[in-house]
Amino acid sequence: MGTKAVFSRRKFLLGAAGAVTAGGFYARFAESQRLRVSRHDVLLEEKNPPIRIVQLSDLHASSVVPLEFIAEAVTLALAQKPDLIALTGDFVTDSHAGPDGYAPILARLAAAAPTFGCLGNHDSGAPHAQAPLKPTIKPVVDLLTRANIPCLVNESHALTVRGRPLQLIGVGDLWSGLCDPAKAFAEVPARAGATRIVLNHNPDAKDMFYSFDWDLMLCGHTHGGQVRLPFFGTPFAPVTDKRYIEGLHRWEKRWLHITRGVGNLHGVRINCRPEISVLDLA
Repeated sequence: MGTKAVFSRRKFLLGAAGAVTAGGFYARFAESQRLRVSRHDVLLEEKNPPIRIVQLSDLHASSVVPLEFIAEAVTLALAQKPDLIALTGDFVTDSHAGPDGYAPILARLAAAAPTFGCLGNHDSGAPHAQAPLKPTIKPVVDLLTRANIPCLVNESHALTVRGRPLQLIGVGDLWSGLCDPAKAFAEVPARAGATRIVLNHNPDAKDMFYSFDWDLMLCGHTHGGQVRLPFFGTPFAPVTDKRYIEGLHRWEKRWLHITRGVGNLHGVRINCRPEISVLDLA
């Protein structure tokens, strides 16, 4: 091999190594920190006043998602002027963030608009697709309580927002073995014109809700795939049904929305910026 060929190969390898390093830096320190706002119009066949829902999910407080970044997401969420705020699980990763610093950040949401949450798999101690022997939801429920945010675990709550009657139904996490739609809907009154919104962390649980009456389901869990690759799509999305990884979809004559979420695992996002979701219900 001639000197010129050796030099060219060396340049190529150095360039490739530089590209990988730069790409890793972007995925870890740039894209995972670049919040975006997604907007969707949800058209329901009702004659109710329009309202705006802001959905935050998968905050994943951890060493790679600091509370300062979550506070930034909260500020951006509040700038959207929500009428209702939905938090759809995974407030922490594997360890529970200290409530002293975390609760005041979340409390800003509850002070601005009615705010409700449900729990994700990490909140219940189930980081993988299997139920833990003893789900440990108390620390995160206590965190939300300190932030004045009701946590709906297989229960419902009725409220009126800007003259629009709503029925919120929140369920436990699928992977944690806590998702119980029958229990959640047990106390839901007859329709009477209220829009029914389900808070459910994992969109794979949607089939469990097929026989129940609801209008819109808000989910997280997928992180939008977190890593989106040309030709391969989202190979790491933690769901069985790959049709529903992000965005607004029609499902069985109802609406299903999956947000990319705010945080991440392992500090990496590629072609999949974190987001705050705004849904305008008409």
